[in-house]
Amino acid sequence: MSFDLIGRVTQAEKLKQSLDISTQRTRSIADRVARATALQQGFALPDTSSGPGSNETGPVDIEAEMVSLADEQLRYEAAARLLAKTYASLRLALKDR
Repeated sequence: MSFDLIGRVTQAEKLKQSLDISTQRTRSIADRVARATALQQGFALPDTSSGPGSNETGPVDIEAEMVSLADEQLRYEAAARLLAKTYASLRLALKDR
């Protein structure tokens, strides 16, 4: 019963969903980078005659992927902090009663 109330008066559920989505995006980016670097020898410069990606996905721009990963990390941390503040305000509200 109290969980229904929390969902109605706070953004906790939406924040938890955004954390889940962010985690999925991070895994997807990490997978693309891992596949791209597996075709190369570590982080050595790729041979320009053949791209690091497969024919299905095309070449992977590791620098762009790392920028996307950093952006996703910032989004995740922001959502996690907002969720922590939401829970802290709920605890304070319940403690005051």
